[in-house]
Amino acid sequence: MEKSRAQLSVEEQLETIKQGTVAILPLEELAEKLERSRKTGIPLQVKLGVDPTAPDVHLGTAVVLRKLRQFQDLGHQAVLIIGDFTALVGDPSGQSKTRPQLSPEEIEHNAETYFTQVRKILDMDHARVVRNSAWFRKFTFEDVIHLAARMTLARTIERDDFDQRLKSNTPIALHELLYPLMQGYDSVEVKADVEVGGQDQTFNLLAAREIQRDLGQEPQVALTMPLLVGTDGTLKMSKSYGNYIGIAEPPEEIFGKVMSVPDELLASYFEMCTCVPAEQARELLAPGKNPRDAK
Repeated sequence: MEKSRAQLSVEEQLETIKQGTVAILPLEELAEKLERSRKTGIPLQVKLGVDPTAPDVHLGTAVVLRKLRQFQDLGHQAVLIIGDFTALVGDPSGQSKTRPQLSPEEIEHNAETYFTQVRKILDMDHARVVRNSAWFRKFTFEDVIHLAARMTLARTIERDDFDQRLKSNTPIALHELLYPLMQGYDSVEVKADVEVGGQDQTFNLLAAREIQRDLGQEPQVALTMPLLVGTDGTLKMSKSYGNYIGIAEPPEEIFGKVMSVPDELLASYFEMCTCVPAEQARELLAPGKNPRDAK
């Protein structure tokens, strides 16, 4: 008989949570938070931020959404932040140039489409959904200065994308430097215990720990997931690159795009885009087995 959520030990929860992750930083803090949650009955606040920079949620985003759903299934509180204000800046993670800025109207249109699509994965009836414009629109310039004072320029330009752009003499706009601070402040507002994101988000997730600590909060645990390679077989799946498979696209279009994915990526797609248990996945992916034959 399957155990209820309340009966699951910390070790059993960790086994589920660790499946498919790149890193949990620090793992021991997550174990402590889970133990405290189990004893008190208070669920962890597990945060995921998504910027509505385009109207489609794609399979790459679904990887982290599914991890957030796992936390829901374990009895924790999913906190989905719609980054309608951070989208005005644009996440510089993994970008080789400054993103084009969207208008508030474009951002709002995209944000409205997210709720219907995300419902395919998350239990939205029990999720906490907030827009970060709820606090950033109230910021004064003095607030911006105080927030910017919490991170040094040297620390900010350590991140790989900024470092590479500096070395190649590619411009970095000043507003881009604010993004990790803004994402970090989101964690303060929702009192995040855990934040999930792609592995390209590592810097931002760890920056949030520093900001939370500076502002007197217990720092969140950073949980990162691998990046799904797009249909071009080279770059990460991204709306910006146009190599994505939207989860709300017509079935025949999804089928056609999936069939165009290079065969060498089949194993990673199978592992990252299905709910097959790890043990069964390893068996199906063993030499001589073909995931296309999986039922």
